[in-house]
Amino acid sequence: MAEFDTIRTGGVAGARAAQIDAGLRAHMNKVYGTMSVGMFITFLAAWAIAGLAVTSDPSGATAQIGANKYLTGLGEALYLSPLKWVVMLAPLAFVFFGFGAAMNRLPAAGVQTVFYIFAALMGVSISSIFLVFTGESIIQVFLITAISFAGLSLWGYTTKKDISGWGSFLIMGVIGLVVASIVNIFIASSAMSFAISVIGVLVFAGLTAYDTQNIKNTYIQHAQHGDQDFLGKAAIMGALSLYLDFINMFMMLLQLFGNRE
Repeated sequence: MAEFDTIRTGGVAGARAAQIDAGLRAHMNKVYGTMSVGMFITFLAAWAIAGLAVTSDPSGATAQIGANKYLTGLGEALYLSPLKWVVMLAPLAFVFFGFGAAMNRLPAAGVQTVFYIFAALMGVSISSIFLVFTGESIIQVFLITAISFAGLSLWGYTTKKDISGWGSFLIMGVIGLVVASIVNIFIASSAMSFAISVIGVLVFAGLTAYDTQNIKNTYIQHAQHGDQDFLGKAAIMGALSLYLDFINMFMMLLQLFGNRE
């Protein structure tokens, strides 16, 4: 009888483990899928806004930015007027304040909608890359970022090493990068800009692996309690974390290797 109970218990435990594994795969697919949609929205918005901000017709244009390239009224408002500070800082404010409120007040579907709105806002914020860098170099750096991101995220998911201790150091690195970037807006040092980009690539590479493992561990911890509403929201927040890692690593690499117009 004892032997039968042991076998039965082992079978139930094995079935439960298989169920969690299947749920984890579905959870990670949702994380990567949501992130990918967000990336598509961001680059579509950036491309569209850049297209509306630039014209080849000098009549009625406000400023010339290159050979046969002129800013429209929208371009002047976004890139030359004080509104540029709002556009630049709006995504940062959204991350700190918007998602916290959404997590507390909205269901998972609502949080996902907020994420997509944020992705569009980020697209507006980074749209100037299409004015500064060639389209070919943007595509090349995007592919390099995608390959690097995939490798780092896969390592974070599969490694048996506990890298949770990286978190505090990486967050300190992000804070340092934000402060240094704000300071460099005023001093415009090319050496500091280069250092920020190099350190930024390393920091967000580490965060890619760290966030992936954290998303995995969070699911395993909460799946045992069957908290589906939390897990639905956790998938969106996981997508946000990896999205930010990708976008920031892409921007840092573009500063280092992008060819300017």
